[in-house]
Amino acid sequence: MPFSAVVVAKNEAQNIEACLKPLLRIADEVLVADSGSHDETPAIAQKLGARVIHLKWEGYAQTKNRANQQAKHDWILSIDADEVLSEELEKNLQSLKPREHTVYALDRITNYCGQWVKHSGWYPDWKLRLFNRAHSHWEGAFVHERLHLPKGTKTERLKGKLFHYSYRTEEEHLQRIEKYAHLSALQMLEEGRKTSLFKLYCGPAARFLRTFVLKRGFLDGKLGLKLSRRDAFLVKRKEQWLRQLQEDRKKTSS
Repeated sequence: MPFSAVVVAKNEAQNIEACLKPLLRIADEVLVADSGSHDETPAIAQKLGARVIHLKWEGYAQTKNRANQQAKHDWILSIDADEVLSEELEKNLQSLKPREHTVYALDRITNYCGQWVKHSGWYPDWKLRLFNRAHSHWEGAFVHERLHLPKGTKTERLKGKLFHYSYRTEEEHLQRIEKYAHLSALQMLEEGRKTSLFKLYCGPAARFLRTFVLKRGFLDGKLGLKLSRRDAFLVKRKEQWLRQLQEDRKKTSS
């Protein structure tokens, strides 16, 4: 059954070639939806043989849904621009015959500044990425988009790794934390959730213990300790952002 590989990208010139090459070997169509790149991302993608369209950024879920609707085929392989199929996963996708009322999960593992993270709540990290757009779509207003599945949908896991080159520098990670903290706070505000001093001071400590102990971050050594601290910092920044947003809302309504 033919499928389209869909990649939503912005300023991914350093990643896009590695991402697209395996997709071009196995997909019946590779569609890159560029959302305002200032670098050579669209030109590189087009030169490699991908079809490039330009979409306004409307959040993760909505932008991906709009890109999927532009694809030629109903079956969608949704890949991020900083992800690369392993040879084993590439072969399994190439020989796969997707079944109706089924979605397929990929075994994603993240590379952090040159190291693979094998614990710390970062792995295992199964992601639903191959689905029929006629039955499934992305949901989520601000961050952490999730795939909506009709009742009765089966999930199958495919062998092979999806390599995620998400963080090349620690500075990039800190910038991403700030971005996600702000987006998460906006979502919490929309949901009517409240912050408190208890959450502000105890939440980060609880997250550190969860990541380092319960999620076995200690098995990642120094990297696990660092990621546990960063996870705690993310929780702190979300609460700080939520507190600020709530105060701003009170000022505008008074």
